Order: sequence, then C-alpha cells, then structure tokens
Amino acid sequence: MIDDALVRILNDRDSVPKGRLPDIGEEDLVRMLVEMVRIRVFDRRMLALQRQGRIGFYGPVTGQEGAIVGSASAAAEEDWIVPALREGGIAIMRGLPLVEAVAQLIGNALDRCKGRQMPCHYTWKPGRYVSMSSVIGTQISHATGLAMAVRHRGGSEAVLGFLGDGATSSNDFHAGLNFAAVRKAPVVFVCQNNQWSISVPFSKQTASGSVAAKAVAYGMPGVRVDGNDVLAVRAVMAEALSRARAGEGPTLVECLTYRRLGHSSSDDPSRYRDESEVERWEAKDPIARFRRFLENRGLWDDSRQEETEDRIAGEINRAIREAEAAGPVPEETLIQDVFETPDPRLVEHFRNTREGRT
Repeated sequence: MIDDALVRILNDRDSVPKGRLPDIGEEDLVRMLVEMVRIRVFDRRMLALQRQGRIGFYGPVTGQEGAIVGSASAAAEEDWIVPALREGGIAIMRGLPLVEAVAQLIGNALDRCKGRQMPCHYTWKPGRYVSMSSVIGTQISHATGLAMAVRHRGGSEAVLGFLGDGATSSNDFHAGLNFAAVRKAPVVFVCQNNQWSISVPFSKQTASGSVAAKAVAYGMPGVRVDGNDVLAVRAVMAEALSRARAGEGPTLVECLTYRRLGHSSSDDPSRYRDESEVERWEAKDPIARFRRFLENRGLWDDSRQEETEDRIAGEINRAIREAEAAGPVPEETLIQDVFETPDPRLVEHFRNTREGRT
C-alpha cells in the first residue's frame, strides 16, 4: 500500500477539522511544543558557539522540529532510536543531560563519547539512542539489524530508523529496507525529506515522485506526511509503530519538511538555492503552526512562550558554563574500549607518564 497523498491534520488555518484530532491529552500537546522550542533555542545557541569558535561544527535543525518531535512523541520508552544527523533533540527528550550534549560538541572530559565522535553524534544508552555514523545511509542497515534482533529475541519494542532524502540513494537503503521487509522486522524508517542533500535538490536525487513511493518495491507500506505538522507526524508514526509491534513488518514514512539553514555550520546554502524558496518554507514553520493551534485552544500565549524560551535559554547557558569548565579527555581513554583488557605495556606507559617517568 502506498499513500502518496500528503497526510495532514492541521489545515491552512492551523486548526484541526472535526474528528481529526488524535487522542492526545492537553499536557502532552503542550509538552510537544515545549520540546520543539527547546530544539530551536538549542540550535540558535550552538550555532552561536560555533561562530565564536567555541565548538568546531554543528548541524542545524531549524525547520524540522515537527518531524523530530512528532516521531519521538509517538514512540514508547522502550523503543530504539537509530538517528541520522538531525535527531539529537530526541536524545535530549529521552534524558540526555544538556551539559553532556554540549560537552559532546566540545569533545572534552564530560563527553561520554570521549572525544572520539564528530559533533552532533550523540549517544545515550539509557534512552536507547544509538550513536550515528557520518557515512550516509549506514544507519539504515543498523536499524534493520537491531529490529531483526528484537524479533529474534521475542521483544515487544520497535525501532525508529532515521534517514535523510540523500540516504535513499545509498546502497544501505536498498539492503536495509529489503531485509527488513523480508524478515518482517519491527522497524519504522523515517525519512526527513528536507529537500536538499547538502547542495543537491531532491529533484536531482531521484526520478521518483516521492520517497514514500519507493516502498512498493520492498513490499511495505509507504506514507507521505506533512513533516511540518507535528500532529500528523505523530499520528502516522503511532500507526506505523503499532503495525511494527504487531509483527506486521516495517513501514517507510516520508516527512516532507525543509532544512531552513545550511547542511552544517560549514555550509553556505546561498550559493546553491534561492532565498525565495526559504521564505516560502518559513511561512510553514512547524513551531509557529502548532503554537497557533494551541493558542486557539487556550493552551498557550505570548507570555508562556517568552517564559519558556527564557527558561530553556537559562538551562542551556548553565550547561555551557559547566561543559566549558571541564578539562580535556584523559589520555588513558586512548586505550579504553579497544580490548577487554588493555595491553599491560600500554597501561604501564600511561602510569609512567602520569608519574613523570619515561
């Protein structure tokens, strides 16, 4: 089954037609907006740190908060997250301390990756958030393998495997989706189609009319959803995750969204795309749309928006101060996590180094 029509819940007036609102409590609705705002404020602050030379690299998320929060809020606590570049907000939603998120961007002693990973490549085992790989598409096969393992063990959890539109051109896209469908793995592939694979537009990425249409070749449902409509994303993902847990196999979900800023802090998008395109997508901002929906229901207002932004900015600033005060990664970590027992000669070397002996 391929639903190539765009699934939407919020209409052009940012209200919900009668009977279309998912069964979500008011507290959860508000929490979804707060998480979207947290991602946006964190984005702005980390880009500022990069421009000031305090971190070396950052992959901005602005414009894609609806797809991220909609997907994560539909998942159960025991579900696994296998991210691509722009899902770091899910790790924070699942409990990754802000100070550790900032430290990972710095690569210092508070970084649980021990300075070994690229910035934005968070890992958070308590939240079942798997560290990503920078190699395009590899996480698709990782998500499939993890889901196959879940099924083999008889587990009840599902796996969310994220990818960008560029990853649909990778070998792992074919291998991962094909294996998942054949083995009925409990995985939902979430493609954040943000229209640009760095400087390559989606129109030059594939001749298919959509990413969702590709699902037919693998024998799985493909659903295309308005990625800037957080309610629609949550509803589509809830159905796909329920299907996965019921043993019915994988689903390919295409979240149609837009990367408003550069691919990374090293990228200048003005060199390859027209600013008028950016402006058209700014009018579809996922936070602004959902905020208007909540305001119309009496659940949000300007003062609450200001208080939330100020509170989150304060939390982030405190995390930055703590993270920047940490020292470098200890040299001994160079020999950790390689062998079960480090080579005694290397252990002796580091002991001698600490004691000032050669």
